[in-house]
Amino acid sequence: MSVLAKVIFGSSCVFAVSVIGYVHYRQAADRERMFEGVLRDIDRQQKRKIENLFILQKQQELTKQLKKEENDFNNRLT
Repeated sequence: MSVLAKVIFGSSCVFAVSVIGYVHYRQAADRERMFEGVLRDIDRQQKRKIENLFILQKQQELTKQLKKEENDFNNRLT
């Protein structure tokens, strides 16, 4: 084998190994980023649940207040 053929073969091997290494690195980074997205979604769902519970509690309090005012008004009429 000539020196030029050895250099080209070596360069091709280095290039192939570099591409394979880069692809594996990108796959690992993408998996990590997707997992972080799942964690963010879970966090958003929990925050939304807490917010919805707070709104529900407020609505229940307002309903109680409205019923009390309604009863007071009806009692004044009779």
